[in-house]
Amino acid sequence: MLRMGVIGYGYWGPNIVRNFYSVAGSQVTMVCDMNQQILKKVKNTYQQINVTSDIDELIKNTEVDAIAIATPVCTHYELASKAIEEGKSVFLEKPFTYTVAEAEDLVEKAARKNLKLMVDHTFLYTGAVRKIRQLIDDDVLGKIYYFDSTRVNLGLFQHDVNVVWDLAPHDISIMDYVIDEKPQAVVATGVGHFDRGLEDIAYLTFYYDNNIIAHINVNWLSPVKVRTTLIGGSKKMLVWNDIEPDEKIKVYDKGVQIKSKEGKYNLLVDYRWGDMWAPKVEQTEALRLMAEKFVGYVTNGDSIVNDGMAGLNNVRMLVAANKSLNHKGAVVYI
Repeated sequence: MLRMGVIGYGYWGPNIVRNFYSVAGSQVTMVCDMNQQILKKVKNTYQQINVTSDIDELIKNTEVDAIAIATPVCTHYELASKAIEEGKSVFLEKPFTYTVAEAEDLVEKAARKNLKLMVDHTFLYTGAVRKIRQLIDDDVLGKIYYFDSTRVNLGLFQHDVNVVWDLAPHDISIMDYVIDEKPQAVVATGVGHFDRGLEDIAYLTFYYDNNIIAHINVNWLSPVKVRTTLIGGSKKMLVWNDIEPDEKIKVYDKGVQIKSKEGKYNLLVDYRWGDMWAPKVEQTEALRLMAEKFVGYVTNGDSIVNDGMAGLNNVRMLVAANKSLNHKGAVVYI
């Protein structure tokens, strides 16, 4: 039985506790939060879970084997370091850390103590993203040409990070999972509108070898909520609408065919117009699947797609994008 401690019971913490509480092979032993009213809510819902406002009490608790951290990113490195020093494996909310050096150090410390790190890249466990990866593995889409993602809504404004650090980790983790190659450079532009020094709209473009390009649009100031990703390939094209209740993924047999040099001059009539089909997507809650994977990862050494190295890669891309953002769209190599 993997005994879990959870630090932070604010926005995402209740979901973490609920899932680790219910999955086989796991039990939540203790929850830590600075807010006494929140701790009362925990106790009212889970009477057998111990609560504390003392972080060290939880981290040093001998009845805790692993710790889930759901706190602001500026606290991740310190809390995770303390947990690793006490011999605990760590499940860490995204983004992994705020600097590349912090991420590298956590990966090295965990490896040295033979402990496990998992980053909460929840979307990698959704039925839609797993189906997209399957379609790519089965060569349904062919050679990938582009990845284009839009993640916009009205709020939630964060007080400590800009919209890139808040929303883009999702899309970057998905991009990194479904595209086998790694991006070479990024160009990012954006702006903030409320004199906070934090961008609320941003556009990120990642450049790969082999003419692959990826674009991510993140925005806290949209009047509508949009969660759409387009992936274009040489054989098929795909649209994933995460807000769609039923047919979340649609695969289109559309594209451009150029069979010879002469074909370039007939490009306008060389389009392929085929059928559309919507593959079945599993509806199991992603966080539950991820909690199950974490249990297997820590107790049995099962392989996962969102380990510390995946978190480090994500942070590298975020830091590079933020650097480009600060230099008005300068090309930054990753």
